[in-house]
Amino acid sequence: MTQTPTAHTPAQEQARAQFTVPAQHPMVTVLGSGDALLRVIEKAFPAADIHVRGNEISAAGDPVDVALIARVFDEMMLVLRTGQPMTEDAVERSIAMLKASENGESDGQETPAQVLTQNILSSRGRTIRPKTLNQKRYVDAIDKHTIVFGIGPAGTGKTYLAMAKAVQALQSKQVNRIILTRPAVEAGERLGFLPGTLYEKIDPYLRPLYDALHDMLDPDSIPRLMAAGTIEVAPLAYMRGRTLNDAFIILDEAQNTSPEQMKMFLTRLGFDSKIVITGDVTQVDLPDGTKSGLRQVQDILDGVDDVHFSRLSSHDVVRHKLVGRIVDAYEQYDTKHGTQNGTHKGRGKSGHKGK
Repeated sequence: MTQTPTAHTPAQEQARAQFTVPAQHPMVTVLGSGDALLRVIEKAFPAADIHVRGNEISAAGDPVDVALIARVFDEMMLVLRTGQPMTEDAVERSIAMLKASENGESDGQETPAQVLTQNILSSRGRTIRPKTLNQKRYVDAIDKHTIVFGIGPAGTGKTYLAMAKAVQALQSKQVNRIILTRPAVEAGERLGFLPGTLYEKIDPYLRPLYDALHDMLDPDSIPRLMAAGTIEVAPLAYMRGRTLNDAFIILDEAQNTSPEQMKMFLTRLGFDSKIVITGDVTQVDLPDGTKSGLRQVQDILDGVDDVHFSRLSSHDVVRHKLVGRIVDAYEQYDTKHGTQNGTHKGRGKSGHKGK
């Protein structure tokens, strides 16, 4: 996109930029169906005038806005050239990344196109990719480090991206097996009150891990891989006393581990293995008086070589947009009222959540 300053008055400097969409890209891929993508850009820059004529797009307004609009279209074209379509969500996230870089809130090392076109795994007709800058850095950290902690609220892709990296490592023969584990503690419930055998009691706690596997592998192959021990899904207690070699190991819901369980799990690491630990420190469901191992380990292992902490926020939520707003609303309420998840610390059933 070419940017050309126009005549301006001392009251307000104006700039203008013009962009020509190459003939091989239909305008609908740039503007979106019913101009939906264009409306996202117009909403993000309400003071700018954006006009489309044929395959020509022009923008006029504040020089900073115009420069950012030009970069948005440039990044969109880089993504479209890879054959990947642009979505409203991808445009919104691209604008947010560019604005953060412009405002000095990000170091700006990665561009939106680099984030949105990084393929992790292709399976069953779909490709799994990071959707935010923090997600990309999380994925890159998994490549670079032996132990990675992914810490953030629900919906930020912590576990899903780790699972995708695990399947990728297995398919590329970097590891011989995948081990997925969770502590069997959820929202104050107790296994003993559930009907059925021990396996039937534990299975609901592991079901989210099975669901993610079914997204990434042929469902018919999963029972075979599990029977062969290539994929193991088990509660955390089953890890005690083992040394895990040549494996990609994921501990999910790690906020519900005790400090002793966290130490036990970390010391299972064997040769040629990789560990990813995911959790949300604002959603601790441990009994009263029990500290969260995930909270404590951040102080213990901070600065240890080959251990990395990736922190995601509500801006990285990739579920319904309302989820991110809910996370933000709870954080604002807690900050204002000195609570945790909207509940006063030390009061009632939820008093343990601040530990």
